[in-house]
Order: sequence, then C-alpha cells, then structure tokens
Amino acid sequence: MPEGPLTVSPGPAHVPTPPPLSGLAPAAVPGVAALCLASCRDGADASPPSAAPAPRSGFFARRRPGRPGLAVFVNAGDPPLARLPELAAMLDDSDVDCLELAVPFPDSVTDGPVIRRSADRALAGGVTCEAVLAAVAAVRPGLRRLRIALLADWSHTVRDRDLGDFARAVAGAGCDGLLLHGLPPRLRTAHHEAARLAGLPLVTTCYAVSGPATVAEAAARASAYLYLVAHYGRSGTTAAPDRDRLARTLATLRATTRAPVAVGFGIRTRADIAALEELGADAAVVGSAGVARIEQALTRRRDPVEEFASFVAELRRPIAPNRTDEGWDR
Repeated sequence: MPEGPLTVSPGPAHVPTPPPLSGLAPAAVPGVAALCLASCRDGADASPPSAAPAPRSGFFARRRPGRPGLAVFVNAGDPPLARLPELAAMLDDSDVDCLELAVPFPDSVTDGPVIRRSADRALAGGVTCEAVLAAVAAVRPGLRRLRIALLADWSHTVRDRDLGDFARAVAGAGCDGLLLHGLPPRLRTAHHEAARLAGLPLVTTCYAVSGPATVAEAAARASAYLYLVAHYGRSGTTAAPDRDRLARTLATLRATTRAPVAVGFGIRTRADIAALEELGADAAVVGSAGVARIEQALTRRRDPVEEFASFVAELRRPIAPNRTDEGWDR
C-alpha cells in the first residue's frame, strides 16, 4: 500500500495479463500484501459457478452514502501480539469494518519494504500461526462490529497442513474470512471445498486490468469480499491507477457478485477512500500507509496502538464538500 501521493493518468491502449510468480525476481512481480496471486490468473478453473447480483452484506454491511466500508491491514505481531486486544477494541470503536490480519511471513515477493519490515519484526517476536489464531479466539467474543479476515501465505504457513484442517482451525478461532496468499492453482478447488465445509467465507482477488475470465471467477467465488487491486506494483510503491478502467471493472463486479467489492493498493487518505466510493467501490483497504505509522511510532518510542488510532481517525474524518486538493487527481 503506497506511501507516496497518488496520481492518475490515462491507461495504456493495451494492458498485459499480470505475470505469474514462477521464475520472476521479486522486483518484477506485481502484487499486494493482501493479494492471493493465484486468483489473478486467467483460466485457472474451467467454469466458475454463476453468481447473481444481490444486496451487499457481511463485512461492509454498514456502508451508506458518505460512509464507505473500511478495512485496515496489520501484520499480527506488529504491534506485539499482546497488544491485539487493545488494537481490535480500538478499531471496533473507530468505525472500522474489517481488520485484515496477516500471519507474518518472510521475503514476500508482493510486498514493499514497509510491510516486509513489519513482517520481520513480528517474526522476530516469535509469532506463529497457532499464536495468531489463539489471539483471534481470545478477542473475537468481545467485538461488536469489527470483522477479522485472516491472510495466510500458502508456502510459509499452509503448505504442510491439510487444507480442511486449516480451514476448520481458522473458522474455529472466530475469523470471519480467509485470504490465502500464493495458493497454487492445482489446489484451488480443494481450498474452495475445504472452506465451504468449514463454513469459512473466502476473500477472492483480481486486478483492475485482469481479463474477463479472471474477473468472472473472482466474482463467482467471493463469499466474504472481493479484493480488487487498483494497479500493478508492489505494496508501498507509487503507481498511477487507470481511473476509467477501475470504474469499468467495479461496474462489472457490482453487477455480477453478491459479495462487497473492496479496492486496495494506493489508498492512503480519507480523500482516496472518498474517490473510490465515487467510482462505485463498497470499501477501501488501507495497508502500507497505516503500517508505516506503526513503524514510526516504534522508532520514536511512541505507543503504536495510539498512533494507529490517530491514523484511523484521519481516515474517518469527514471531507469538506467540493474539496479537490487531496487524494487522487480528479
């Protein structure tokens, strides 16, 4: 999630399909910390089930005009895992709909330095998947509104586990959804079935520039929410989203999926969130900008939960009418 200002420029006449992970150096791989890259590839499943549009609910049910949904990304363990009860309670009281909580993993090829350093801090603190699920189970009963979507990396966290056992553990801990990062296409059907049997809603993903087959599959498979990645690039980097293309993809998704559509990658400010609402998004996902505030607090020996609370308050502060000097270029 970028730290620099967003600008918007006309999209190219031809947009290539996002390249697969295999064989690419980290700097060449586009992505996002909350991105399940396997679901961004065209044609991975032959015929995804159809999904008729219906009123949106679930993670962003409280969305209303002028109040789009909001998800924030945090690596579990950064702030320290012992602070998760305070962090979750603060978010629950701060008009945040979803905590996208990542089980930390090293050397992510889809993340920029801010989120990579965050994961490294969490891992240095000894955070494991079991510890994260135990922490979620402890805080979940006390939450009134906040939902928790777990992000786990297949290679680091799930590879040696049975998919059914993992889905049951995630659901049993009280997680409201799961985004499985880097899942091999050959395991996607088994993953979907495991989640269905566990009663665990799934987050699916696609790019704004994904082909029709990928967009249709993401729309059909989403049962928690659909994460729409605004543009290429690693998290925490700056790029120029194609505003028109993003609006077209949002229109297609809103007409074909029951799940809410959340847009991320490059969302840093309240004005960015308002711009997304104008384009038709149900919610925004904010990552690197918030994680950077946690890092700054730790570096300056300030309270990271208090600093994150200040950041969230900035995101939720009302925008004055007719303001055009913030966020995406209009």
